[in-house]
Amino acid sequence: MAGNKSLHSASKAKEDEFYTELSDIENELRHYKQHFKDKVVLCNCDDPYESNFFKYFAMNFNQLGLKKLIATCYDGSAIANTQLSIWGEDNTQQKKTGVPHKIVITEVTDLNGDGAINLADVEYLIQNDKNVLTRLKGNGDFRSKECIELLMQADIVVTNPPFSLFREYISQLMTYHKKFIIIGNQNAITYKEIFPYIKANEMWLGSSLSFAKFKVPSYYEPKPTRFWIDDTGQKWRSMGNICWYTNLDIAKRHEDLDLYKHYTPEEYPKYSNYNAIEVSKVADIPMDYDGYMGVPITFMDKYNPDQFEIIGMGEDNGTGQSGGVWLGGSKSCLIKGKAAFKRIFIRRKY
Repeated sequence: MAGNKSLHSASKAKEDEFYTELSDIENELRHYKQHFKDKVVLCNCDDPYESNFFKYFAMNFNQLGLKKLIATCYDGSAIANTQLSIWGEDNTQQKKTGVPHKIVITEVTDLNGDGAINLADVEYLIQNDKNVLTRLKGNGDFRSKECIELLMQADIVVTNPPFSLFREYISQLMTYHKKFIIIGNQNAITYKEIFPYIKANEMWLGSSLSFAKFKVPSYYEPKPTRFWIDDTGQKWRSMGNICWYTNLDIAKRHEDLDLYKHYTPEEYPKYSNYNAIEVSKVADIPMDYDGYMGVPITFMDKYNPDQFEIIGMGEDNGTGQSGGVWLGGSKSCLIKGKAAFKRIFIRRKY
């Protein structure tokens, strides 16, 4: 069962709810279409009436060949009435926002008889089939027993979980051996709870590295930068360190990183406390160095497990995952006494 803090209260305290634009979802999920045929997809951090994740899968249910689509809404969802309604402005009486519920769709046909199969048929289905939309017994928290039972039905989970609960969310997905495509902060790569999965090639970054903008709830306080309010009063934030995480294979993951620079001791100094050289830019990884190299975490966007091996990471985040590269002393990677930013240790395979 979930802890004392609800999903909403935990997220509200952290101001970490960012509601994804449909264009960003479409841009990423086009790389995974081969994975969805005959699969059950779960969006378990989404109000189905407001979520663009639900909108994407409802619109593309037949094109993707889905077996089933499940979406759940937790009690007191801050997303209610903040995103673009997929039903339009005339159907507010149909909304169940603020009430924990689920929508389960197993087929989308031309129910309204207009000669086309589209989102209007999904709306008609929800309004006229009492078995499609049902109220949850609990609060809709993804950690609740009821929602875990839905998770167990799913083949692939696709959503934008609250950033403050990212560690717990990933842990649950791994515990139940689920495939997923989710959004998170790029810094999560270095979390001691997350990095071991990265190192073991049990999860990796998706195709798109960052997002231009997110809608945020009305209670968010204005920020001095990367924040604005549009003409409708909707608040927006932009962030440059957000990425997709997945454990589904995509073509990008097997693209070689072109290497063109040659190793010299002068350009690539060794750390005084790690058995590795410093490579401050991913583009500067040398083509002819066979030892351990410390690279920025942005390397993960270019990581090809056929080309490179992840050895470990600097000890300063408490992972204990340096892969034997740490020589002791300071846990930060030191060059002439100066600490470098967070580094991942890699080695070329060829």
